[in-house]
Amino acid sequence: MEEIKSTIKIGGMSCAACSARIDKKLNSTPGVTNATVNLLTNQAVVEYNPQVINVGEIEKVVDSLGYSAHWIDKREFQVDIPDEDAEIKKLKLLLGASIILAFPLILNMILMLFNVRVPILHNPYLQLALATPVQFIIGYRFYRSAFLALRSGGSNMDVLVVLGTSAAYLFSLYNIFFQGDRQNIYFEASATIITLILLGKYLEERAKNKTSEAVRVLSGLQPRSARVIRQGEEMDVPIEEVRTGDLVVIRPGERIPVDGTVREGSSSVDESMLTGESLPVEKRPGDTVVGASINKNGTLKFVVTRTGQDTTLAQIIRIVEEAQGSKAPVQKIADQVSGFFVPAVMGIALVTFILQYWFNGNISTAITTAVAVLVIACPCALGLATPTAIMVGTGKGAENGLLIKGGEYLELLQKLDVIVLDKTGTITRGEPALTDIIPLSTFGRDEVLRWAGILEKRSEHPLGEAIYANAREQYGDLPDPEDFKNYPGQGVTGKSGNLVIIVGNRSFMHNQGVNTSIGETQAIQLEEAGKTAMYLAIDGKLVGLLAVADTIKENAVDAIQALKDMNLEVYMISGDNQRTALAIARQAGIETVLAEVLPEMKAEEVEKIRQSGKIVAMVGDGINDAPALATADIGIAIGTGTDVAMETANIVLTSGDLYGISTAIKLSRRTMRIIKQNLFWAFFYNSIGIPFAALGFLSPVIAGAAMAFSSVSVVSNSLRLRRFEV
Repeated sequence: MEEIKSTIKIGGMSCAACSARIDKKLNSTPGVTNATVNLLTNQAVVEYNPQVINVGEIEKVVDSLGYSAHWIDKREFQVDIPDEDAEIKKLKLLLGASIILAFPLILNMILMLFNVRVPILHNPYLQLALATPVQFIIGYRFYRSAFLALRSGGSNMDVLVVLGTSAAYLFSLYNIFFQGDRQNIYFEASATIITLILLGKYLEERAKNKTSEAVRVLSGLQPRSARVIRQGEEMDVPIEEVRTGDLVVIRPGERIPVDGTVREGSSSVDESMLTGESLPVEKRPGDTVVGASINKNGTLKFVVTRTGQDTTLAQIIRIVEEAQGSKAPVQKIADQVSGFFVPAVMGIALVTFILQYWFNGNISTAITTAVAVLVIACPCALGLATPTAIMVGTGKGAENGLLIKGGEYLELLQKLDVIVLDKTGTITRGEPALTDIIPLSTFGRDEVLRWAGILEKRSEHPLGEAIYANAREQYGDLPDPEDFKNYPGQGVTGKSGNLVIIVGNRSFMHNQGVNTSIGETQAIQLEEAGKTAMYLAIDGKLVGLLAVADTIKENAVDAIQALKDMNLEVYMISGDNQRTALAIARQAGIETVLAEVLPEMKAEEVEKIRQSGKIVAMVGDGINDAPALATADIGIAIGTGTDVAMETANIVLTSGDLYGISTAIKLSRRTMRIIKQNLFWAFFYNSIGIPFAALGFLSPVIAGAAMAFSSVSVVSNSLRLRRFEV
């Protein structure tokens, strides 16, 4: 039975140690093939065998660790995205209360530094009254999380916070009521630490909210209603009630609600929000329109082809969400460290307490030093270093018409050595056009076109269709050929009137007994120019040559040069003969050509390059490219191509512009640079902070402030990716 992928919302995670524990537990659960837990999104994406385990049992596994879990049903496309998360509002309320209660304690601490004594602020009973609600009511979330973690045999950041602040609070109580000591009290430390941690959490949540800006913007693009024609009348209906087959009317300036095919009217449509392509696209009857794009200047009527979760917009959002929830391989380092980090810190704090007391003989100093160690050592920055950058990077890619389906591909892009480009539809437009007509007998140029057009009227081959389209444009309706026969990959035969007509390649003509010697020289010249030469014979005699060419896409030459400037090897792969393929490659600026490669052999050619030790990206657009896209280290699909290619690929260029490849690589390099900076500072911060705290150079309050803002700095650094420009 096919495996199922489900998304589980997880509540109660506070740091990387939490996500690492859940990740480890899920991946060791029978029936679960792969699980990825993301601290940033508070979600787990789980692949599992439904014959062995179900979603409910997966939720229970997470619950057993002390975290809440519920399945997210993504079958229905949601248009309503809340402006502010409930967690942010809750944190805001708690933070406000904590600041009000802790402010007198902080003020007293500051005044004491300047030897200013305010008796009422220094009163231990007032400090106790202010600190207690901060410690146990506002700080309840930390106690609950720590208890659940310890109950399930684990530990997390909240364990460190609870141990540190409780030690300061309880030691102060002990001094007041059992020692009569009103000097060595640390209520301001415990209350300030909790306040600073809440401030850091609040700022972190707000910053994390900004990392999902791309999904929020995309989700807000779909209109809430559509104007449909039913029983001959126009009516506005909610978007949820639009059905496949409905006829929708779109006036100038309106946003297209769902995907469809134009039936009446013509207009230009702005698709930039989905493809990154700035120029409007002309739409006429028969053309497709995409939901969320904007109709510019004409009225269109179109038939709905996709609604709800099947629309292009919904699929893009799904791809971006899944990518943002994925992990890059570089994150494994942080996950491994986070797994044992908290227990290690608790051990360091205990050793610090023993040594400080042993050498100084002062229990107050020993406790405050141990508290500082517990409080400063937070693995949050490690846990957020990679996913924040991945989330912003993939979101920024979506804004530029790049759908990157996972963090691993975003990381791998910057390691590429070779780009293999399929010719038809990737380098070229994929729409052959008639370029040359060469008479070789008494028949004139117009007659050669007319006879070839009559025969190709029944052809379904793109080259034949190009000839017929040109003939029809010049002559209008042409008569149907008689006795039409198609020989796939070779040519066609038939009759018109009393004449026997043959159109095909050189070998086909020889098989039909036609002498092609008088046209060989011109045919070779055409092929060397990158054109496909087709011979026309009437009653067994060669009378003309017709050349059809697939022209190179606009910007293709510059886009390929941009890849070469990035020190990448660029290959072209094609089923065309060597001469034609080389001609196209010369025009495109490509030196390495793999020609006469059958569709089923493309994957083998890609594998050969990989076997040489190079990291390869395959770029294609057709059904026959799908195996090669899957074989390559990274498969890149042209968004204007087939659904099969787009489904198989790891990255989709929605605009079809080859410049998207170099843009994706630049984005990958920038994202990885940010991730490395984040990881460096996260490791550096803990490597320096813990020893400083253990040696007594940091007070618990300063340690709390440093810990709180370490996570904020990592998220803020990742947000710099939002300024990425093509």
